[in-house]
Amino acid sequence: MKYKINKDVKLIVLTTLIIVLVLILFPIAFLKLDFNKFKPFNINDSVIKKSTELELPKNKKVKLYRKSENKVYELDLEEYITSVVSGEVPANFDEEALKAQAVAARTYYVNKINNPCKDAEKNGAEICDTTHCQVYMDKESRMKSWSKKEATDNWEKIKKAVDDTKGQILVYDGKVLEYPQFFAVSSGKTEDAKDVFSSDVPYLKSKESKGEEIAPKYKSSVEIKIKEFINKINSKYSKAKITEKNISSAIKVKSYTESGSVKELQLGDEVIKGKDFRTLFNLNSTNFKWNISNNSVKIDCTGYGHGVGMSQWGANVMAKEGKKYDEILKHYYNGVEIEEIKYK
Repeated sequence: MKYKINKDVKLIVLTTLIIVLVLILFPIAFLKLDFNKFKPFNINDSVIKKSTELELPKNKKVKLYRKSENKVYELDLEEYITSVVSGEVPANFDEEALKAQAVAARTYYVNKINNPCKDAEKNGAEICDTTHCQVYMDKESRMKSWSKKEATDNWEKIKKAVDDTKGQILVYDGKVLEYPQFFAVSSGKTEDAKDVFSSDVPYLKSKESKGEEIAPKYKSSVEIKIKEFINKINSKYSKAKITEKNISSAIKVKSYTESGSVKELQLGDEVIKGKDFRTLFNLNSTNFKWNISNNSVKIDCTGYGHGVGMSQWGANVMAKEGKKYDEILKHYYNGVEIEEIKYK
């Protein structure tokens, strides 16, 4: 009986010891494991590094959705960027302006890896080929649009600008720019993002952009019959209640952006954003003024595009003045650095 008790006691002690060891040693061993191996895949973690290096697979292809064909194409990144630059800006732009456009376009695409275009994503792609994202023209189409005499030289000039900036992208505070915006022509100053997109983006501040009066679309006008003008406003905004009698007093600018564009507009009892008025009448910009006559309303615009980020014509003016592409980019995108994609 005595032996049995001793045996039971030993068994209890041994069991307790094993349990204690398991409770102590197992957590220690577990804590030494690399939890990164168990993290769910997140493209922000796998692509954008804290060192500002961007890592992509060696054979990474651009997944481009061509809207007119309703088809997805896979392209090499630099081939895609060459076609985008050829579609976005004139080939007679200065080489440094073409380089600046190449870096901005490459940055725009890389951001779409993290934030795909909705139309493209529905079709298994990352980015579309229209102004909704950035304009893409395949080599064959672009070459046909130029004269035979200029075509080859134009393409080689653009390709060289892309090759000279191969893999380069814009980063801010260690991350790829989420909004590497660009547009055609400014009115003399670019817009602050908070005035246009209602978001305060630190690298998209209003910047001086001189010399763009040479751009073909620097000035534009739209003339609309007064009845059509009134009907368009009242149909869209029920509180406006614009009439031919009150039109002169009922429409006025409520506020301006830092660059001098219309931020808010009073339409009778309705207050709308300048960009909404621009959309309603298909204007080239929100830097507009109007003149009302007996039979029509004439709206005069300065600039072309949303006005945020890099002005393409402004970049060309800077390039012709001797500025390098990195200087151009750092002028239009506040506080950015240029980094290079790493392929692994």
